[in-house]
Amino acid sequence: MNKSQSTLAPFTLIISLIAVAGSLWLSLGMGLKACPLCFYQRSFAIAVAGILVIGLITGQSRSDRNSLAALSLPLAIAGFCIAGFHVYLEFSDKLECPLGILEMGTAPQQSLAILLLLMLLLVAQCRQEIGSGNYGPHVIFVAAILGGLIAYACIASAPPLPKVPDKAYETPFDTCRPPFKAVP
Repeated sequence: MNKSQSTLAPFTLIISLIAVAGSLWLSLGMGLKACPLCFYQRSFAIAVAGILVIGLITGQSRSDRNSLAALSLPLAIAGFCIAGFHVYLEFSDKLECPLGILEMGTAPQQSLAILLLLMLLLVAQCRQEIGSGNYGPHVIFVAAILGGLIAYACIASAPPLPKVPDKAYETPFDTCRPPFKAVP
């Protein structure tokens, strides 16, 4: 086993825990209210962290922990796809979302970035396992298809976007919402 294999799994676990902590800070620390798309992203980040933590506390060998990447990858891909759709809704002016931690982009943009990093780390771990002969290259392909299908199911089953209000918002901007545009 090379050195990158021995350090990649713990780093992936740390990134997944940062994703969970950041998501919870948005609600508990900053007082933001998660919309359905935010909840889906959070759920997948928590699930990935849960799988990786269980692997750690059950004493999985380094190789087995790398194999947990194959189980986590579809969930990270699903969260990433939902975050990408969420950011698309922002850029197409169908939603406006509050700023995230340290006001470095919106909450969905931050989610997209951390889920991308998490997904890439999991893909790298899977590639290492493919290289060591533990499983074939089809694993990443199947994970991508499964993650995409899960994301599609979540997006398709999410409640419809709220309608644009007739008058300016009177409540604080603490959740994703359709942007108000005054008609001239």
